[in-house]
Amino acid sequence: MKKSAVSFAVLTGIAGLAHAQSSVTLYGIIDSGVNYTNNVQTAKTASGLVGGHQIAMIEGGSAGLQGSRWGLKGTEDLGGGLKSLFVLESGFYSNNGALNQGGALFGRQAYVGLSNPVGTVTLGRQYDPVVDNFGPFLAAPQWGGYMSSHPSDLDNALNSRRINNSIKFRSANYQGLTVEAMMNLGGTPGSFSSNWIWGAGASYSHGPFSLGAGYLNVRNPNTSFFGANPNAGPATSNNLGSFGSPTSPQSNPVFAGYASANRLEIAGLGAGVTLGSLNMNLAYSNTRFRDMGSASGPNTLHYTGTAAFNNVEINARYQLTPALLAGLAYDYTRNGGAGGRGGANYNLFSAGLDYFLSKRTDVYTLAVYEKTSGTDSTGQGAVAQITGLTPSTTDKQVSLRVGIRHKF
Repeated sequence: MKKSAVSFAVLTGIAGLAHAQSSVTLYGIIDSGVNYTNNVQTAKTASGLVGGHQIAMIEGGSAGLQGSRWGLKGTEDLGGGLKSLFVLESGFYSNNGALNQGGALFGRQAYVGLSNPVGTVTLGRQYDPVVDNFGPFLAAPQWGGYMSSHPSDLDNALNSRRINNSIKFRSANYQGLTVEAMMNLGGTPGSFSSNWIWGAGASYSHGPFSLGAGYLNVRNPNTSFFGANPNAGPATSNNLGSFGSPTSPQSNPVFAGYASANRLEIAGLGAGVTLGSLNMNLAYSNTRFRDMGSASGPNTLHYTGTAAFNNVEINARYQLTPALLAGLAYDYTRNGGAGGRGGANYNLFSAGLDYFLSKRTDVYTLAVYEKTSGTDSTGQGAVAQITGLTPSTTDKQVSLRVGIRHKF
C-alpha cells in the first residue's frame, strides 16, 4: 500500500514537472461583416462583362481584417536553452463554416521545430520571408485587411499563399536585427529544382524607426505556389485565376494571364516610423513573372519574356483614443506589360476605423476605392478588382464594409 502511494506520488510529481515544462494553447479569430460593393461581375459573355452592385456577408479572410481561424500551438522545454515547438492552424469561412485555403484542414500553418538562443528552425507549411519581413509595413495586416492589400495580393505580402514542404530559419533578435532564410523541397522525382522555392529576409528596429526586406524566388509558380492547396488543378490548368465564362466571373485578371511563367520573383522593402500615437510607413515591391511560355501552365495569349509589377504604398495609422484607431493608405501599382501588349495602372485608396469594445472584441468599418487604366494580363481593358472581391465590369470599384472581430 505504502509502495503504491509512493509510486503514485512519484508519477504525479513527474507529470507535474512535465506539465510545468511544456504548454499547449488553443487560440482563434472569428471575423465577419457585410459589404456593399458598387459593381461586381457575374459572367463574361460574347458581348462583354456582365454585373451589378452587391450587398453580401463576406468572411474576414476575403474582405475583413483577418481570416477566421482556430489553432493549437505549443512548446516544450528540453533543457539547456533548447525548446521544441509546433503550430497547427486551420482557416475557415465564418459565414458558412467551410474550410478555407482550398479545403486543407490546417491550411493556414502546420509546422514543427526547435529553438535555442541563436534562433528557430521550423519545418512544414509556413509563411515566406516577404510576409514576415516586408508585410508588417503595409496597411493590410495593420488595420486595412484584405481589401487594402496590393492588387490580388500579387506580392503575397498578406500571405494569401503559403509554402509547403518548407524549412525555415529565423534568428533571435540581436540588438534589433533578425535575419531569416527559407527553402522548400520541390518533391519532383529526378528534378530537385523544378518546383523549388527559396527566400530570405531581414528586419531591423531601433527606437521609433524600423526597416524590413524580403525576397522570394519560385520555380514553376502555377503549380508550386499558386497550386499549393487541395483544390488546385493540375499543372496544365490555371491556378493563378480565370478569364471568366458565360456562367462565371473572372478571377485575378491582374495576373491570371501569366500562368506559363517559369519563375516568379518577389522583392519588397519597407520603412516605418512611430511618433507617439502616429505610425507612418513607406513600402516598395517588385514582382516579376519570368520566362513566360516555358512552363506547362496555360498561355492563351502566347506571352513570352517577363511581366514586371512595381508597387509603391504609403500608409499611416493614428490612435485617436485608447479604444479607437484610424488609418489611411494609398497604393500605386504599375504592370509594365509583356509580349508587346501594353501594361496597366492600379490606384488604390483605403480608409478604416477600428473601435475596441474590449481587448478581444472590436467593430470596424472600411472604405476602399480602386481605379485602373491600361490593359491587364488577360488582354482586356484593365478592370478594377479590390483584393478578395469579385472583379468589376469597369475600371472602377468601391466597397464599404462594417464588420466585427473576436479573438480567443
